[in-house]
Amino acid sequence: MARKAPPPRKTPLASPPAWIATWFGAGLLPAAPGTWGSLAALPVAWLIQAMGGRIALALAAILLLAIGTWATDRVLRDADSKDPGFVVVDEVVGQWITVLPAALDPFHYGFGFVLFRVADVIKPWPVSWADRRIPGAAGVMADDVAAALYAAPILYLLIHIVGV
Repeated sequence: MARKAPPPRKTPLASPPAWIATWFGAGLLPAAPGTWGSLAALPVAWLIQAMGGRIALALAAILLLAIGTWATDRVLRDADSKDPGFVVVDEVVGQWITVLPAALDPFHYGFGFVLFRVADVIKPWPVSWADRRIPGAAGVMADDVAAALYAAPILYLLIHIVGV
């Protein structure tokens, strides 16, 4: 796996786009920023779901997709990579979509975390296509949304058919 570029020096963490794109600094943690971003997404997803249910979480994911695309676009202007590792708002959106079928159950969220990370790392088609072909911030976000569209139905099946 290729190493992703470190954050550019021109993007101060004091800027709102950088805070959003790094999910409040989670993407700046050492080693495996996508995993850190996915983990940092879970408590917020839990809180949103606890307060407003799955519909609130779905709406939050849609809203964060729009805001995250904007923030990522701003950050990419100064980045040395088309998909820098420190940008993890895409993982947050993907993780939120993945746990939509989950109840407020730590095991459901844990399985959702693993399923999303596997789909995001393996990148089955069309995730790999989106990763390679869609340029800019939309491409950064699209491959994680596509990975979530693999992981969420598998999580649903595990919960409702297998009985996890």
